[in-house]
Amino acid sequence: MAQEIVFDPYLESRKNLAWWLYLFHAASLVFSMGLFSFIPLIISYVKRPETAGTFVYSHHSWQIRSFWWFLVWSAIGWLCIFTFIGIIIGVPILAIAWIWKAYRLIRGLVDLNHNKAMPE
Repeated sequence: MAQEIVFDPYLESRKNLAWWLYLFHAASLVFSMGLFSFIPLIISYVKRPETAGTFVYSHHSWQIRSFWWFLVWSAIGWLCIFTFIGIIIGVPILAIAWIWKAYRLIRGLVDLNHNKAMPE
């Protein structure tokens, strides 16, 4: 028995949007240290309900969680830099947060291209 591939244009359009949001997050991470990631964050919050019941929903949630955790760790890093703790602790925190966010974006893109849901 052969497998049948069914093309769903609605799901494909939602998948394409998630793909573009990943790219926008990545561009923001590279060119502005994530400063402009609030734009794809807002779009993810608005468009996520439209993807309920599909694997794309988990990708919007993944992007939202990635943004907020990156923001928390970046704030901690910057607070360390501007307080008595100093650059010795703040810069590595910022570097680790940047690498972690890059990993999450790459993993999300790879799993999205393979039509896999992200873990909760």
